[in-house]
Amino acid sequence: MFTPAGIMAAIVTPMNEDETLDLTELEAHVNRMIDKGVHGLFCLGTNGEFYTLSHDERIQVIETVVAATKGRVPVLAGVGAISTRETIELARAAESLQVEALSVITPYFVPLTQPELVRHYRKIADATPLPIMLYNIPMRTGNHIEPETVATLSAVPNIVGIKDSSGDINMIRAFIQATPEDFAVVSGNDSIILEGLRAGAKGAVAAIANICPDWLSEIYNAWARGDDLTADKMQEQVNVVRGILSGGNPNTMVKKAVSLLGHPVGNCREPVSGDSPEAEAHVRTVLETAGLLAKIAGER
Repeated sequence: MFTPAGIMAAIVTPMNEDETLDLTELEAHVNRMIDKGVHGLFCLGTNGEFYTLSHDERIQVIETVVAATKGRVPVLAGVGAISTRETIELARAAESLQVEALSVITPYFVPLTQPELVRHYRKIADATPLPIMLYNIPMRTGNHIEPETVATLSAVPNIVGIKDSSGDINMIRAFIQATPEDFAVVSGNDSIILEGLRAGAKGAVAAIANICPDWLSEIYNAWARGDDLTADKMQEQVNVVRGILSGGNPNTMVKKAVSLLGHPVGNCREPVSGDSPEAEAHVRTVLETAGLLAKIAGER
């Protein structure tokens, strides 16, 4: 059964000026990510703005990503929703579109107990044979999956891993210690990818991969071949790029960076604003400091 490993790009969902899906640019973005060496694609995560999309739009995104990928790398689809029922509906739809695995964020808005989370995930796992990666991002959802809960869920055959976006390396360590060796704990925070790998994580789901996918992939590749010097260097370079996130809404900053690098992925859907001159100036400065604007110019 598939288990998450390596660098999986948490791809953005390109939008036209009228906020409709730009599926042509999505296809181009998929090809860019694969050409630059990512090990997998994660669509409809936080950076994919799943929370602004309708059911039909989420299906369109999955269809487009799977078709564009053509089996070159695994595709993980985010199918989480507030209700168990809707999550199962999305999971079955994604299964029919032949994704390799599902990512299921905790329900949001409504606070849940740990037994309620266990029941939620077990029902989803019972409804599909696809591998499932849990998704823990408590600062966005208000619900945190405890290590003991992950340990319980790791016994479910098709629950194969967890993406932890808490940003806390100690939480990643706790998940690793609580689960079997073949259970994939991956980092959802790009600043601690290498630290996570050295602690036993299997990889990362990376937002900054939208901007510099080859740098993210090289963190993992260098670590895997035992090249600590290069791995450390690439993590440091990625951390410089992460400086864009201090300029405003993280999703907006990532999209702005991708656009400034010449790829028109558009803005985030309102009410998030992508038109701040200050935010654009901040992103441009970070990209210049990281050498990415010069790198892109040299490739043209």
